Amino acid sequence: MNNELNSLGINKKPSDTKVVVAMSGGVDSSTVAGMMKNEGYKVIGITLKLYDEGKEVTKSKQCCSGQDIMDAKRVAQKLGIEHKILYYQNKFKQGVIDNFTESYLKGETPIPCVQCNQTVKFKDLFEVSKDLKADALVTGHYVKSVTSKNQTDMYKAIDDNRDQSYFLFSTTKEQLNYLRFPLGSFMKSETREIAKKLDINVADKPDSQDICFVPNGDYASVIQKFRPESFKKGNIKNLNGKVVGTHDGIVNFTIGQRKGIKVSDKEALYVIEIDSNKNEIIVGPKEKLGKKIINLRDLNLLGTEKDFKEDIFVKVRSTGKLLNAKIDFDIKNAKVNLKLPEDGISPGQACVFYKKDSIGYKVLGGGWIK
Repeated sequence: MNNELNSLGINKKPSDTKVVVAMSGGVDSSTVAGMMKNEGYKVIGITLKLYDEGKEVTKSKQCCSGQDIMDAKRVAQKLGIEHKILYYQNKFKQGVIDNFTESYLKGETPIPCVQCNQTVKFKDLFEVSKDLKADALVTGHYVKSVTSKNQTDMYKAIDDNRDQSYFLFSTTKEQLNYLRFPLGSFMKSETREIAKKLDINVADKPDSQDICFVPNGDYASVIQKFRPESFKKGNIKNLNGKVVGTHDGIVNFTIGQRKGIKVSDKEALYVIEIDSNKNEIIVGPKEKLGKKIINLRDLNLLGTEKDFKEDIFVKVRSTGKLLNAKIDFDIKNAKVNLKLPEDGISPGQACVFYKKDSIGYKVLGGGWIK
């Protein structure tokens, strides 16, 4: 047995280490596959077919499209690695799309990419990788994983603009100990440079921007397709309970929204609350958006009790800044006490916990905003 850890923190020579690389067909996962092959690991690339896109969305900037699967296959051929395609459309429909539509109908703002990681990618692909007797599942996500004494911790990526730790808060400790994220210490520009040096044919491919089943960011069209009966007219009320307008369905609104409300007032109005039980939208001035207390459900904790004794940082949206907070726990729930009020906190979004240490911002888990 080799006494030195390889670049993945595993006590084996790369040539004796089998890894599964999740290959989406984009530059990040393709680069990771090339890096693993270049370092001498035994690499199996796996691409997931998650969604049957129609002709109208094949040119959209989405992940997991038919074009992406072909790109992944070509990269695998060029690298000379084994490549498999897993057809998970039914699992994806049940675990992600159905959850997405139900969440919107409850007046929430869901994050399907977290659900996808939580179910299909890190649950089913995790099991397939174990069945293949792989030593690790490697992905192109921008998060840092630091392995010490067979224990892996997750940190924010070095590239703040690419950091995906918010989307991975629901990763379990067991999954983390098996997952590896080689790109967390690179800037995106460096990843593209590595791809060019490895002569990977997708080195200049644009990044996917849309959610795979949401063409051009049009959420309402997806809900119209799967749940057409959900577009029910209802009232728009102000904070005093006065009806100030009507809407064509609560799915068209999110907390903090200003544009598209179609109600005029002497000052700008924002969506303050979405009441799915009454099918009502509550609007008010911007200063009513701020919240200092956030209640969470369905927690996934990666930190220890000691971590939470001190003030920590939280993120309440993927593009949001880190906010100072203190957390109170109650078995499966938590109450987040923000130092300063924050606008536009939406039920259905995630609240992710971080703690700063000598390595960086360590992910302590998180929960779903009630």
